[in-house]
Amino acid sequence: MTSELATARLAELARDGRVWPFEEARRLADRVAGRGADRPVVFETGYGPSGLPHIGTFGEVARTAMVRHALEALTEGRVPTRLICFSDDMDGMRKFAPTLPNQEMLTANLGLPLSRVPDPFGTHESFAAHNNAALRGFLDAFGFDYEFFSSTEQYASGAFDEVLLRMLERFDEVMAIMLPTLGSERRATYSPFLPISPTTGRVLQVPTLARDPDAGTITFEDEDGARVEQPVTGGNVKVQWRPDWALRWTALGVDYEMSGKDLIDSVKVSSAIAEVLGGAPPEGFIFELFLDENGERISKTKGNGLTVEEWLRYASPESLSLYMFQSPRKAKRLYFDVIPKSVDEYLAHLARYAGEAEAQRIENPVWHIHAGEPPAADVPVSFAMLLNLVSASNSEDRNVLWGFIRAYAPGTGPDTHPKLDELVGYAIAYFHDFVKPAKRYRAPDARERAALEALKQCLAALPPGTDAETIQNHVYAIGREAGFEPLRDWFGAIYEVLLGQSAGPRFGSFVAIYGIAATVALIERALAGSLKSEAGNLKSEDGLGVA
Repeated sequence: MTSELATARLAELARDGRVWPFEEARRLADRVAGRGADRPVVFETGYGPSGLPHIGTFGEVARTAMVRHALEALTEGRVPTRLICFSDDMDGMRKFAPTLPNQEMLTANLGLPLSRVPDPFGTHESFAAHNNAALRGFLDAFGFDYEFFSSTEQYASGAFDEVLLRMLERFDEVMAIMLPTLGSERRATYSPFLPISPTTGRVLQVPTLARDPDAGTITFEDEDGARVEQPVTGGNVKVQWRPDWALRWTALGVDYEMSGKDLIDSVKVSSAIAEVLGGAPPEGFIFELFLDENGERISKTKGNGLTVEEWLRYASPESLSLYMFQSPRKAKRLYFDVIPKSVDEYLAHLARYAGEAEAQRIENPVWHIHAGEPPAADVPVSFAMLLNLVSASNSEDRNVLWGFIRAYAPGTGPDTHPKLDELVGYAIAYFHDFVKPAKRYRAPDARERAALEALKQCLAALPPGTDAETIQNHVYAIGREAGFEPLRDWFGAIYEVLLGQSAGPRFGSFVAIYGIAATVALIERALAGSLKSEAGNLKSEDGLGVA
């Protein structure tokens, strides 16, 4: 829970907590009031392994875990909880991402349950097993406390048999809910039961020709035209996805599950079916969808979203968790350019935590990200500043960068400040992949040249160790004297001429860490036109062309 707040005091604070995990926890606590320790509160997240897990998948688990922790705080840990990560790997493969290998093989296996489709990567026994392993790998890496459930195993083991037979008995009631949601063509052939063909192994979208609740069977036409009677139990059928959601909620006793805005109608339909099956629909939370760089919804099968591995190449796990915590009901772009801001916002929240009052601490995102145990903050340089340090120095050598950092913050080093050293590595990777290819230096116009000359002379006259605020004030004064209105035009010129980018850090802070002498030399190179030529040479060497 937390070592810093007594359990009872924490529960008292949680009752008044305004951030969304506490709001959800209070609603869920009302649902399970009076429940004994013999029946845990079941949280569920779903994953369709038709593609590799992306950050949206991670987000659902991370947010659910935050609500789980908030509930445990609110109930003083007296109510046991479980988090089930459910993979719908018995679903028939209907499409797949065009970026996957072995496209012909995948095409030949369309219609098979994902757990029976061969792995196009050749590393696991099936496509689902490969993607499930990727899901479990990153959940384990983030330290989530969860139980992994496979749809194939649940159906085959008989775990769903009781509710499947109940669905067969109440077939007409389920159909009465589903048919109004379907188009006329699909209504003519729809059945909640999708039999697994005994001849081809495919999941069949065929009508139920007859049913026998006493025998627990349905009759359908197989792919070869033969009429087949088959049990609905033991993994012989897969249920259509909205009835399947209701089946899962009922059989597993799910109390809480989040879903995206695109599934609002499906939640209503599945909830109605769950009630028909004798279950209680879970409490839910509707979150907005993530968008790619073009404003389109990210999708596993399209392959247009970030993977967790991609984010973690450029930033810390905690920064990703913060991105998920913030504004879950707001649609957000999920692309590489959001990473630096998220990193620095996480560091800012962490730095504030130690000085906050108890009531403020549980509202701080880092309390939820770290399940009540945020680490101590000791990162004296922002990620944005590190990116600009790499950019200005044109060096991707960690030792060179640490030379600048030590001069700015004596006593720091990779051994004493491992988190800062991690940031240095992230900054180098992000600069190499995104900043360097996009750098576009320009020559200053006459007014900018005169102002930069004045800035150079001013900086050269300052004593070593001049603080960032003093430097910033001088930069402001030079911009005003040069007639820049608004002053952001002056800073825009600085960034474009000296750093080759449209925006940058607080310039006084940048000079303080980069060094006054190094900044003077940087201005001299810019005024001589050498920065632009150096950048062009670097781009040519990388095969990117001259800016």
